[in-house]
Amino acid sequence: MNYFRILYCSVLLFFSFFSCASAAVSNHPIHWGFQKNNNHQPPDAGKEWNELLNKYGAFYLGDPSKKEIYLTFDNGYENGYTSKILDVLKKHDVHATFFVTGHYLKTAPDLVKRMVKEGHIVGNHSWSHPNMTTISADKIKKELDAVSDKVKELTGQDGTVYVRPPRGIFSERTLALSEKYGYRNIFWSLAFVDWKVNEQKGWRYAYDNIINQIHPGAIILLHTVSKDNADALDEAIKTLKQQGYTFKSLDDLVMEKMFESPFLY
Repeated sequence: MNYFRILYCSVLLFFSFFSCASAAVSNHPIHWGFQKNNNHQPPDAGKEWNELLNKYGAFYLGDPSKKEIYLTFDNGYENGYTSKILDVLKKHDVHATFFVTGHYLKTAPDLVKRMVKEGHIVGNHSWSHPNMTTISADKIKKELDAVSDKVKELTGQDGTVYVRPPRGIFSERTLALSEKYGYRNIFWSLAFVDWKVNEQKGWRYAYDNIINQIHPGAIILLHTVSKDNADALDEAIKTLKQQGYTFKSLDDLVMEKMFESPFLY
């Protein structure tokens, strides 16, 4: 859906000219998190955070009334499991978003090319994975643009519209600046500790965490460095489809939100 991202970037950049991103806003660091659920109900980040994310077009959840889910991966470095993950996604005709860093782009370019070739979206996880609240506005732009430019060079994908802040740390300032520069922050509503490569617990651990936390509108965060995730993904997708869930892309979700609230974008 490259045509959608081109259109979206144009609209976002136009309206960002009139946004309040340049106004003084808080840079108090916020660590993304929420109370997990196990009864198939979407988590709630709370009124304050919900309003803050909405103000800058960011989100962590799709429509909680629809059994639609959005699969996303964070790719800081390659650990040998992304090919298997891509094989499973291809087998089930599921499209995902992979949030990559500069290190990943430099060390695994063929995998990034494969992601786009097979219909996935490559998202922006910053070039060097910094705490965005600790760096200048100019540095934030350089961090995001460097990833976007390299992805376009490697794959032809027109930019990396979707940003996932490193470590889930953000502030109103970083939300405002990234929106000003033409990016949209994407958080998540389902995650678990899966990135500790020396503390993998077996495929069942990953499978149970996904299935027990699933809910309508879920944006699922997984890390590709996890062997547990790679081994569990096939069965997890089968089970979720059997439960009536449909896998959608972030492009689908953003387009839906834009039509619901056209004056917010």
